[in-house]
Amino acid sequence: MRYSVVAILPRSLVLGTLAGVLALTGCQTTEQSDYRALGQTPERQWQQKLPVQQPIRPVNSVLSVEPQTPATLWGRIRDGFMLDPALIDNPRIDQQRLSFASQTRYFELATPRAQRYIYYVVQQLEERGMPQELALLPFIESAYNPQALSSAKAAGLWQFIPSTGRNFSLRQDWWYDGRRDVTASTQAALDYLNLLHDYFDGDWLLALAAYNCGEGCVGRAVKRNESLGLPTDYWNLQLPRETMNYVPKLLALAQIIDSPTSYGTHLPELANEPYFAEVTVDQQIDLYKVAELADIPTEELLSLNPAFNQRVTAPQGEYQLLIPIEQADQFTQALAQLPDDQRVNYQRYQVRRGDTLSQIARRYQLSVGVIRDTNDINGNLLRVGQTLMLPQFGDQPITLPTPAQTLATNTALSYRIKPGDSLWSIARAHGTTVNHIKRYNELSGNALNVGSTLMLPGNSAPDNRMTYTVRSGDSLSTIAARFNVQVSKIRSWNKLERYLQPGQQLTLFVP
Repeated sequence: MRYSVVAILPRSLVLGTLAGVLALTGCQTTEQSDYRALGQTPERQWQQKLPVQQPIRPVNSVLSVEPQTPATLWGRIRDGFMLDPALIDNPRIDQQRLSFASQTRYFELATPRAQRYIYYVVQQLEERGMPQELALLPFIESAYNPQALSSAKAAGLWQFIPSTGRNFSLRQDWWYDGRRDVTASTQAALDYLNLLHDYFDGDWLLALAAYNCGEGCVGRAVKRNESLGLPTDYWNLQLPRETMNYVPKLLALAQIIDSPTSYGTHLPELANEPYFAEVTVDQQIDLYKVAELADIPTEELLSLNPAFNQRVTAPQGEYQLLIPIEQADQFTQALAQLPDDQRVNYQRYQVRRGDTLSQIARRYQLSVGVIRDTNDINGNLLRVGQTLMLPQFGDQPITLPTPAQTLATNTALSYRIKPGDSLWSIARAHGTTVNHIKRYNELSGNALNVGSTLMLPGNSAPDNRMTYTVRSGDSLSTIAARFNVQVSKIRSWNKLERYLQPGQQLTLFVP
């Protein structure tokens, strides 16, 4: 394993040339976006006619001298402003600034969460020579909450929708969602913003608008103004309402940061030093074990590593874990001494007659995929007597049922088909489902023969019902992603209000 302090860790860019990018789609939060393919829209022809918007503070001005290191991160961000928001006078900015001013505790609540991540963002912007106003963008997108999930299914600090995330190599599967990976999503967001900046001929305001509603959306607005002989800068475009407010909101926030006392705002302190280091792990490990080795609270570790859906890294591949910088050495040394069989807790399960992968997965709050991955199984076939390794995630032990309990669960009842019976009426009368009856009796169709016998499950619950015990650090969105169900369904099944409590039991109907 190896680790590096992010203050000195260069990251490679994932972008090639513009022509090599496939189906790049727009951001993120607005449902009015069309997310059209960058470089493939009909509006490409107007690109060369766009006016060039140069930053009022030239890009190189920040790097041309060796400034004294600011005492706080806020000062460092101010020194990197390139759009000079204080000189932009527009009523739309004034309106957004008043909105921020009315939220008296906004910075008090958002800054402690941002302190984990914002130093890394500032550093990456400096390395790329990009405006530090962009370090404020996650305040607008997610309030610097990497667990944020929008109604449009945008996730993470930078609110990538699934397709955009995949276009920028942010992997999303049962184990891991790169959109919530702090460092990976930051790299992807800055790559995307740089690409949009180039696409709109150096105009950062158009690039920011396109990050919100898509480059095709902004491109059509520019083309429309061109055809009417109107200016084509951001302030004169007709865009979706959210996008009309999006850029002014960012500039208003930058104005407040630039001169907080002028606007009666107190900024909580942000230390100008790295918060975490990146540690590479090349074997699967439980994040609860990581927290134990690093001697930090589990909640703190999960806040830095929210991309791991199952609180454990995947069985294959290398991953970067973020560890508070003071604990990085301790964790690295402890990990080197950790026996392989203690990285993830497993329990052995011996396959019994009648078992299927889906039944075992539901019984032990896993997915079929994780059992396949862990045991290197292709397909769905199991052998009676076969031993499966079932991962035990987090600090909640899996309680394996006794053979007697399993037998009771699998006990079948015989039912003789009567005239007028249908699979639907039989399933309804016995508290099961049509699909369950068909699978249990190996039926290929819905036809029934009067007088024939069906075997029905002895328990009254449908076969896709399961009980899940909420663990520390769980949220509705992570539970929904783990079992491939919708958050709204979990709320409906359990008549939930807003919050979950560790130890709370939820009823789930898994696919």
